[in-house]
Amino acid sequence: MKKILVFVVLPIIIVVLGVLIYRSIQEPVIFEKQRRVRESVCIDRLKDIRTLQVAFKSKYNKFTADMDSLINFYKNEEITIIRQIGSFDDSAAVAEKRVFRDSIRIAVRDTLLKRPGFVVDSLRYIPFSGGKPMVMQAVVARVSGVDVPLFEAAAPFDYLLKGLERQLIVNLNAERELMGRYPGLKVGSIDAPNNNAGNWE
Repeated sequence: MKKILVFVVLPIIIVVLGVLIYRSIQEPVIFEKQRRVRESVCIDRLKDIRTLQVAFKSKYNKFTADMDSLINFYKNEEITIIRQIGSFDDSAAVAEKRVFRDSIRIAVRDTLLKRPGFVVDSLRYIPFSGGKPMVMQAVVARVSGVDVPLFEAAAPFDYLLKGLERQLIVNLNAERELMGRYPGLKVGSIDAPNNNAGNWE
């Protein structure tokens, strides 16, 4: 009986313990790799939302909190682009009236986010979340006596990192909150003007 314990059971226990130790060491490494991949995809999506929001504001003087409005803006609306011929620094050209500005209207989809594989409807969702919607808000805030349109679009880590080790997500959220930072990725801010910056920049 003693021999069975020493030659069979003990090696099995050692192997199991070795596997558990290896997994506990590798778990944070795998989590960080997956997190970087997911954040990269989400950052691209948030940048696209920012691009459309800025174009939307240039036309309507406000941002939108409605993703349907933003997607419709991309698919069906036009923006005005100012084209300048010549330079106003060239006084001779100005005197001869060879410098002028011309405005043209172009469909948003023909101007912005023109890259292979871009699907505007995907902006609605947080990547890797199983279909959870982006958290988007828009307000007009009074800043130094002036009304300033603000927006933010966010992807909480709870959704973006769905399916990864839950305790590591909880730890990441707690760390962000302790530092006074948003527990996820976010572009823009409805609390104060930040030039529509992302919290990863």
